[in-house]
Amino acid sequence: MASVEELQSVIDYKFKDKSLIVKALTHSSYANEMHMGKLNDNERLEFLGDAVLEIVTSRFLYLNYPDYSEGDLTKLRASLVCEPTLAYCTKEIDLGKYILLAHGEDKCGGRKRKSILSDALEALIGAIYLDGGMDKASEFIMKYILTDIDNKTLFHDCKTNLQEVIQAKHDGNVEYILIAEEGPAHDKTFESAVKYHDKVLGQGTGHTKKAAEQEAAYQALLNIKEGNICI
Repeated sequence: MASVEELQSVIDYKFKDKSLIVKALTHSSYANEMHMGKLNDNERLEFLGDAVLEIVTSRFLYLNYPDYSEGDLTKLRASLVCEPTLAYCTKEIDLGKYILLAHGEDKCGGRKRKSILSDALEALIGAIYLDGGMDKASEFIMKYILTDIDNKTLFHDCKTNLQEVIQAKHDGNVEYILIAEEGPAHDKTFESAVKYHDKVLGQGTGHTKKAAEQEAAYQALLNIKEGNICI
């Protein structure tokens, strides 16, 4: 794992209590592998960070979107704090390389898994809040999450948003193809691809077909946004 000192330099925040940032980066798989005990992973900090993120985001949207109704604000907030959006936000600080993972989880691509990345980001917010207070947590959230809002809202309900992106330029619908299905009945993994006119836009995996399709749509949106695929 890359050093905690390096991450502090990247986010421009130096912890007074280094144990907080270490705990924020400790995934449950690592805590289990190292026999650290359940309460020594980042899940409690994630719980706290989720609440801090919600209040900071709510305040920001209330002040900056005065013409939005309660329903509009709720929808916009949901799109900004959902798992795919938060995972996308971690790319700027390359958070995945700092997370403590069990060997098996690491080998299976855990550093790129959206759920692990988004949970670690929320845990890091919780750690900053405990260490430096609401002002420092707010600064972090404003810098790394509440930016580029128009683009980040793409990642909420990826399938719907991908279809809207396609239809803004072309006629027709995207198509989802099941590529593979592995594992026992109680723990299956599905792999899907999303195509438009025989062009593969993205691929994804998940424990349900719907989750795999959402992941494929998410990857397609990323590919389109970053210019890897032209439509």
